Amino acid sequence: MSIFIAGCNPVAIYHYSAKVIGRSAGRSVTAAAAYRAGVDIHDATTGLDHNYSRRTGIIESAILTPEQVPDWATDRAKLWNAVEQAEKRKDAQLAREVEVSLPHELS
Repeated sequence: MSIFIAGCNPVAIYHYSAKVIGRSAGRSVTAAAAYRAGVDIHDATTGLDHNYSRRTGIIESAILTPEQVPDWATDRAKLWNAVEQAEKRKDAQLAREVEVSLPHELS
């Protein structure tokens, strides 16, 4: 994103946003994960399929884990269904989303 001021060169700005994905807001972490990655994830808790496989504009999507983490944790559907099942409270904070946008000039 750039800001244009009459008579000046465009100025690049950065953006930072941090959000909680939680049940109290009625959100589903499996739906959020499917949307972010552009994939189909079945929510074992609700029985719903969250299919965002036709979503465009996703360049890269990855799950990074330490070496000692079991292999199933790199499977997006298994990971986020495990998070949904591990948290029992109706106001559980299931995930945090961090979005950072840097000016092109930094590359």
